[in-house]
Amino acid sequence: MDCLDKIIGYEGIKTELRKFADIMQHPDKYDALGARLPKGIMFHGDPGVGKSLMANCLIEASGRPGFICRKNKPNGEFINHIKETFDEAVKNAPSIVLLDDLDKFANEDYTRPNTEEYVTVQACMDEVKNKNVLVIATVNAKYLLPDSLLREGRFDEKIQVQNPQGEDAKKIIEYYLSQKKYVATLDIDEISKLLNGYSCAELESLINKAGVVAGYANKSQIEMDDIMKAYVKTAFGAPTNIYGRTEKQIEVIAYHEAGHAVVAELLQPHSVSLVTIANHMGNIGGFTAYYECDDYWVDKKYMENRIITLLAGRAAIELKYGKVDIGAGSDIDRAHRIAKRLVTEYCEYGFSNYHNSERREAIPEYIAKQIGHELDKYYQRSKELLSNNMNLLDKVAKSLMKKELLSHKEVSKIMHDNN
Repeated sequence: MDCLDKIIGYEGIKTELRKFADIMQHPDKYDALGARLPKGIMFHGDPGVGKSLMANCLIEASGRPGFICRKNKPNGEFINHIKETFDEAVKNAPSIVLLDDLDKFANEDYTRPNTEEYVTVQACMDEVKNKNVLVIATVNAKYLLPDSLLREGRFDEKIQVQNPQGEDAKKIIEYYLSQKKYVATLDIDEISKLLNGYSCAELESLINKAGVVAGYANKSQIEMDDIMKAYVKTAFGAPTNIYGRTEKQIEVIAYHEAGHAVVAELLQPHSVSLVTIANHMGNIGGFTAYYECDDYWVDKKYMENRIITLLAGRAAIELKYGKVDIGAGSDIDRAHRIAKRLVTEYCEYGFSNYHNSERREAIPEYIAKQIGHELDKYYQRSKELLSNNMNLLDKVAKSLMKKELLSHKEVSKIMHDNN
């Protein structure tokens, strides 16, 4: 087995790593071409995406001895540790030095990047340039590092490792599920779509949480409902219960969230990933989650649809109970921010409304009125959609009161069965 196959997904990055490994394993054919191994390779990206795994797999694939340097000593001792690590690598060349979590080597912020630790790393890298030592680094926050360390000739290759998307996410989820016992009917595609964009570490933790949920319920296998509850816990920190609220409160919350779900599905079918009336991070309300579209912040249609959907919770309460929904404050705030961007940054309603978001002064009154006018228009659209589909609103709300949490498939089934 290719040791790089320990990395699940990320085929593009693995191809690059195989090239680097091939240079180290077969240097003669590259020497004949005048090609050389990069002086340094940096893996950068959010925590938990597998940067250290990739670095260690490259070391293993190279066949070279690796010398790992992490910030695990007091500052004075750590400077010596950096030097000693490079000295050992030179003695055992050809070799590799791995600077793991390089951005944690110094405690200074980006305004003071020239700390002794980074200066020492730079000096050591320069000293081993022609001594057959490859330097690899893993970095969470690349912006914290000095430009002099990031330049060509030190780190020639910078590989951004992003949270897994699409097929990569699916492969990683399948891998973690393979270590668990789950029902054959578990829909991997739906799970992958739900968890798209989470880090590898988050996916591993979430799948394990699903096992804990299933075990506590005395189940012999993990079911989709357990995955959904684990997702809610991971994404929103929400307890999966509705205790401590009156039946009337539960009903109002159910209609509010049903309003979001129904309008979202009417405007963009299959866009709701889940809807729940469980407490949201200790608050009294529930929440609705959506599959994000790639065009969300660059397409007017999607932005307008999101505004209409955000205002649908308030619209549902007004239509159902004839009163103002005092729990819609955060929805209105988010809708206002999107409408503000449309008006002031994208100038969708005229260039006279342009307002630089970096300015500290308040938005002019005429622009504020334009934003308010657009929100009124979107709110009426939301009410119109719900008014014409009250049967769907009732069905989703009643299902929520019964089940507390509805998956993408359950919401879609309610919408489909009505047509």
